This record gives sequence, C-alpha cells and structure tokens, in this order.
Amino acid sequence: MRTPLRPLARVLDARERGENPDLIEAEERAIRNVKTQMKMRRRAESRLLVLGVFFFAAFLTVGTRMASLSASEPTEPVSTASIPQIANQRADIVDRNGEVLATNLATTALYAQPPLMVDPQTAAAGLVKIFPDLDLKRLTEDFSGKRKFLWIKKKISPEQQQQVHDLGEPGLLFGPREMRLYPNGRLAAHILGGASFGKEGVNAAEVIGVAGVERYFDETLRDPAREGAPLALSIDLTAQSAMRQVLSGGMKLMHAKGAAAILMDIHTGEILSMASLPDFDPNDRPRVLTKGDQSDSPLFNRASQGVYELGSTFKIFAAGLSLEKGQVNEDTMIDTRGPLRWGKFKIRDFHDYGKELSVTDIIVQSSNIGSARLAMATGTKAQQELLGKLGFLDVVPVELPETRSVHPLLPPNWSELSTMTISYGHGIAATPLHLAAAYAAVGNGGFKVKPTLLRQETIPPQREQVLSRDTSTKLVKMLRAVVTRGTASFGEVKGYEVAGKTGSADKPKPGGGYYDKKVIATFASIFPASDPKYVLIVTLDEPSIKAHGEMRRTAGWTAVPVAAELVARLMPILGLRPNVASAGNVQYMASGN
Repeated sequence: MRTPLRPLARVLDARERGENPDLIEAEERAIRNVKTQMKMRRRAESRLLVLGVFFFAAFLTVGTRMASLSASEPTEPVSTASIPQIANQRADIVDRNGEVLATNLATTALYAQPPLMVDPQTAAAGLVKIFPDLDLKRLTEDFSGKRKFLWIKKKISPEQQQQVHDLGEPGLLFGPREMRLYPNGRLAAHILGGASFGKEGVNAAEVIGVAGVERYFDETLRDPAREGAPLALSIDLTAQSAMRQVLSGGMKLMHAKGAAAILMDIHTGEILSMASLPDFDPNDRPRVLTKGDQSDSPLFNRASQGVYELGSTFKIFAAGLSLEKGQVNEDTMIDTRGPLRWGKFKIRDFHDYGKELSVTDIIVQSSNIGSARLAMATGTKAQQELLGKLGFLDVVPVELPETRSVHPLLPPNWSELSTMTISYGHGIAATPLHLAAAYAAVGNGGFKVKPTLLRQETIPPQREQVLSRDTSTKLVKMLRAVVTRGTASFGEVKGYEVAGKTGSADKPKPGGGYYDKKVIATFASIFPASDPKYVLIVTLDEPSIKAHGEMRRTAGWTAVPVAAELVARLMPILGLRPNVASAGNVQYMASGN
C-alpha cells in the first residue's frame, strides 16, 4: 500500500497546532524518493553481480580451451561433412607361422575438381604422361565439360604423387586411404583371393574382400572387436613357395595346360599348401572372363573349382568297400578276364592281366575289370553311401566362397553300369580337394576329414568313422604297393614311404564325348605309409611328354614324377625327417593308369 503524501490525521493535527500542512507533503515526498533510490540501487547491484558471474564463467571457459589447445599437437582442420563414415581398418592375414600374407598400406588417391582447374588441357596432357593407361581425349572432355568431380586413380605411388604435384594444377587433389597389399605376389593367390574398394570418399575408402579367404572372412577381418588381431591360416608360406615352384616346373616339363596340387594334414584337414596354375597377382587382380571357358582364366582355382573325372584314383574306394563288408581280403582272387560286358557296353583294361588278380594287385596293376567286379558285388546303394560319407556327393566345406557353387557331377540315373564305371573313376566328376579329403580318411584310420584353411591347434575331438581302422591299414599297404611295384613307381622318394594311386581320365569335350589324346592325369598319395601324416594330390590338365620313343600322357609318366619332387622338397620344410631304413626296392613300371 502506498502512503499518501498528505495523511489526513497529520494534516488535522498540524492545523490544530497552527503549522503549515504543505510541509507534511514535502516530507512524505522526500521519504518516498529515498525509498525508491534504495530499491533501484539494490536492483542495479544484483544485475552487476549476475553479469560479473557470467563474464567470469566465460573467461574461465576460454582460458581452459586455450590451455587445452596449447598442450595438444597442431593439426590441419578438416570438414567433417565431406568424410563418410567408413571403416578402413582391416586385419592382417598370416600363415601358420605368423608370416604376413596380406596387410594394409597407406597410399593416396588422385581425383579432380574441374571447376578449380586453371588449364584443363595441359593438366590432361601431363596426367597422360604420368599414367600412360589414361585416355587423353576422354580426360580432356571430362575436364572441359560440366563434371564437378571425377576419380583419376584410386591408388598412386609417392613418386607419382610428386609428379602430379609438380604439374601445379589446383584442380588435381589427393586423398589419403589404405590399400590391401600382398607382399608375396602370386603365392597363395587363389587362397587369398583379393580385395577392392567398397564405399569411397575423398578422405577414406573401405577395403572389402572380393574372393578367397578375403571375402569369406570379410566381416571377421573388419570387426573392430578383434582389435586388429591377424587371421592365421593353415598354410605354410615356405611350403607354398616350394609347391608353386615345383608345380610350375612340372607343368612346363609335361607341356600341361594347367596344374593343381594340394598338401593336407591327414588328421586335422589343414591345407598346408595349395596351388593352381596358371595363377595371378592379387595386387593386380585380373577381370573375370565375360565369355568363353572360365577354366581358361587365371582366376580359376583348379584345386577347388575344377570338376574332373579323377580316373583310377577311385579304385581304392571300391577295394575299401569290399574289405569293409567282409566280402574279400587283400589276397582274394578276382576274375579279370575281359572285356567285361554290360549290355552293349564293354569294359577293358589297359593291359591284359590274365584270368585273375588279387584285390591288392587290382589296385597295383590298376585293373578296371577287377574294380568293376568288386563294385558289382557290393552294390549300388553301398557305393553311394560310402562316397557320400567321403564327401563326393556334396560341396567341399572349405573356407573359399568360390566352392559354394561347385557341385560334383553325378550320374542322373545311378545304374549298375554307373556303379561299375564309377568304381574306376568314370561317370563321376569331383574336385581334387574332394579327393584329398577322401584319401585323408583312407589313410588316417578311417575318420572323415573336413578340409580347412584355418590353423588348427588339435585334432577335432569328434570325428565320423567312415572306414574301420583295419580297413584303413590294409588300403594304405595296397597304395604303398602301387609305388613299390605298380603304376606309380616314379613316385618313390627314399625314406618317405610314399603310398598312392594314379588316375588318368580322358578329357571330356564341351559338346559331349571325349578327346582322343587329352587326359586329366592325377596322383593321390599318402605318406609315410608306416605312420600317415600327409595327403598330396597332383593333377595335370592335358599333360604329355615323350619318353622311350613314345608320347606319354598317363599319370604314371606325368603327375607321379611331379608329386615325387614335391614330396622331396616339402617334407624337409615341414620337418618330416626321412626314414632311410624304410626305403625298399622299387620295380619301375610307370605305365597304365
């Protein structure tokens, strides 16, 4: 409530005393003015206090930021709006001993912004001198047109970067990125596969796998949770180098169109080395063929993608099934008189082996008729079951995405005739990797093996038994006899007790039928026979060599010598010492299948 300037009580009292009432108004007005001034002063003091606190906080913030900047390293400011969210860190790939197979390398990308260019024609001419693969006309049109941005090169060397820099063109710009580097070039090319760029920005690029283990383990290699831990493969880099060198030499010596080899641990299924020729350099991966036969491309992995009739290497499975069923033993004599007729079809042997052969000698001499009779006795259903357990009816479960669509070729109508021909490897086609896994089961006591490209610390605890240990032991002895006195005598390597089986199959024509003088030659081996540790598969596409005045194409003359050289070169690398005392006499008879 405001006090009146002329309070009535005081005015009346003043009049009674004869005083001037106007003095009362002046006094009240003075009191009111003093109160108003005091109120305004308190308000001003409060505002000054708040403003002081605000300025103190602001100066404190600025001072703290200045102190932080003075203690940090100076960096170039960048525009975050131009940087996409790209994960560009990719883990290394190493071999079983930690040797680097694939890693990352900091590099530079070159791009152009034509609106910023001073002299587009001169810039285009200068770039063509530095990069001869560029097209001058197209580059000039791009620089002089309406384009505001274009990539020139996704990765360039420091020398090339300096040469571009020397052009002095402000419209030519550089962006940092990482690229995938394969320091060993062509070694293990089909295993590693290769990588390329995915999402791209001028300041970063995503590296993604396009084939091989790079693609199969793409998410694993890019997983930040792994904190850059390398992916360890099962292969041995030194063994891989030796395998490629020997296989390349053998391919040239045997005048083969292509070659493949696989070395596998017989117990764990680890692929210690695998090569396919011709091959490529994953640092400069070629394009996929758009027409023609894909097997003519260096990208084609003959070891895991090549589906071939593997010939007489299948005979050991017919013998194994007969032994497993108790129908025969190693010495049981089988009628091998020929030709063996089925309807209008005739089955013949490469040589006339007489009236009969033992089961062991059917394998040693590679008798088609003997294998067919064994298969007829066991039956179609039993053959299908065994081949299914050995993995011949399915895709190989290996860590290569290219194999997912590679199915074995099976007869549409698995008749009795099919059963007979499949017993010696005709009428069914599979990859050398299928064969490696099956021979591992033959030699390791009868356990099914899953091929893998990842390093294994121990033998899998639970394995499916597909053959008895007794049958496995007998089959290895038969395969050893093939080397000591049969068709694989050139495969003997002193001290390593090589056991194996040759297989030579006529090469099919694309339009049907078979070539007369083109074969797929294969040698499947297990060693040492007394304590099997490894499986080695060697396959040659269209080999031929002149020996003893004749042109030789069968595996005994072509694939077997290459395999023997591989055993001699690889085993010391892997630490397997020769048992010289085990080396016996060998009867050389490299003929037939």
